[in-house]
Amino acid sequence: DICVAIGWAGDVWQAANRAKEAKNGVNVSYYIPKEGALAFFDVFAMPADAKNKDEAYQFLNYLMRPDVIAHISDHVYYANGNKASVPLVSEAIRNNPAIYPPADVFAKLFTLKVQDPKIDRVRTRAWTKVKSGK
Repeated sequence: DICVAIGWAGDVWQAANRAKEAKNGVNVSYYIPKEGALAFFDVFAMPADAKNKDEAYQFLNYLMRPDVIAHISDHVYYANGNKASVPLVSEAIRNNPAIYPPADVFAKLFTLKVQDPKIDRVRTRAWTKVKSGK
């Protein structure tokens, strides 16, 4: 049996690790299509009127320390944007091309552009039909 699903790399790798730990015989893998895929990244944002900006910056600075963000990458199976952390990321994560894609694969990743609301509604309806099987 095979099941194909759409998912974010880190979430899929976390599921694969849980299945492996459970020894349930489920083999979960993640692949970036050769044609390309939606780019995956997280962004931190702070409201302009945030009350604890200094603490927020301290927290962000802490998270971006190479040793800290490398440890986080090792546990959530997501790449991070801090180049100084790469040597500290575990070899299994750092060398996984689905987590740290090589340049030729990275070049085929894309982001979604902001669409006119009418187009966005069409896309949402189409995706809802796919998800609901109707």
